[in-house]
Amino acid sequence: MSTLTIGEVSAMTGLTTHTLRFYEQEGLFFAPVRRNAAGRRVFTEDEVEWLRVCTKLRSSGMPLPEIRRYAQLARDGAGNEAERFEILRRHEAKVRRQVADLQEALAVIHAKVEIYAGHLAAGTADRLWLDGPTCDPPTGPAEGRA
Repeated sequence: MSTLTIGEVSAMTGLTTHTLRFYEQEGLFFAPVRRNAAGRRVFTEDEVEWLRVCTKLRSSGMPLPEIRRYAQLARDGAGNEAERFEILRRHEAKVRRQVADLQEALAVIHAKVEIYAGHLAAGTADRLWLDGPTCDPPTGPAEGRA
């Protein structure tokens, strides 16, 4: 099995070497990080793949203690699959709520963009915000608000 240096893993994952060392210190790997004869950290492709998962868990808002717990359960081996599943299921539900919130925000922003586009095309952009903000289209009584 081939191994990768910390610099190679950094280049592959986009994580800095400092972050990789931090993840090791925090117990976020599913197995202890091995060292070569010179004492340097070496990683396998499986560990790189785990880092990609870990990065997505982190960027989607999973707290470090929760990632640590999940990694510890993986290190503990068979018998705790239901708990690992529950950690992932809860996080998936949280991310789905975040996505729904973002989609709702995007719809509001898109409506605002359409209002501005309509007013700019009609030459009535100077009437925007006359009566405060609105999400109404640029016709009717609220046409001065955006």
